[in-house]
Amino acid sequence: MEEVKVVVAHHERATLRVGDVFLKIDADQTRTDVEVEAMAMAPIPTPEVLWRKPPVLALAALPGTALGRLGEPSTASSSAWAAAGAAARMLHDAPLPPWPGRRLDEIASDLDGECEWLVTNGVLPTDVVTRNRRVAEAALRPWTPVFTHGDLQITHVFVHGDEITGVIDWSEACQGDALYDLAILTLGHEEHLGDVVAGYGTDVDLDVIRAWWSLRSLLAIRWLVEHGFDPSSPGCEFDVLRSRV
Repeated sequence: MEEVKVVVAHHERATLRVGDVFLKIDADQTRTDVEVEAMAMAPIPTPEVLWRKPPVLALAALPGTALGRLGEPSTASSSAWAAAGAAARMLHDAPLPPWPGRRLDEIASDLDGECEWLVTNGVLPTDVVTRNRRVAEAALRPWTPVFTHGDLQITHVFVHGDEITGVIDWSEACQGDALYDLAILTLGHEEHLGDVVAGYGTDVDLDVIRAWWSLRSLLAIRWLVEHGFDPSSPGCEFDVLRSRV
């Protein structure tokens, strides 16, 4: 009998692994609709959809291993990181998906609210929040929308040797800022930013990528805490924010 492994679970969704099959259970079928359609549209490798019976989506496991994990050194080669940058560029050059991303005013409003929550509840020192709020301003500028993955963290990018074997978790795919994807990919792994940019193959504004590191971390902390994750673990969101001070 195959062992059932809980990959991630919280009150919104859960992912189980049974042998070479991943079962994704999501209370919001709109997210699953986006994931299935985005994988069909993406010009880079994605998991095979085996079947779908709401609220369950069954996906085939990808070969290889994740590019790394937040808070841990990545064992992937520089060439693998560059390949991830090249895959991001291929995605960003593809035709736009039908789903619009979040508006700048929405992001700015959420950022204000999360910063206030962090300070009011003493989650982080005021100077850390204030400094990162200023850094984050550089990300709040107009951009030309591209096809973004929307959550391109390193655990979602699979590699074998120096090659990308696939990218998972497309439920947040939308029209968005290319530099946001690159920032999420390199969050907590600044030492690989040069490799990713080299693979991406065009000039990027590094200050904007660093701004997205701050902005994304500030926005994520409350959600992580409320869903049972620990952003204070070494190398994770708290450390990302402190490194900006």
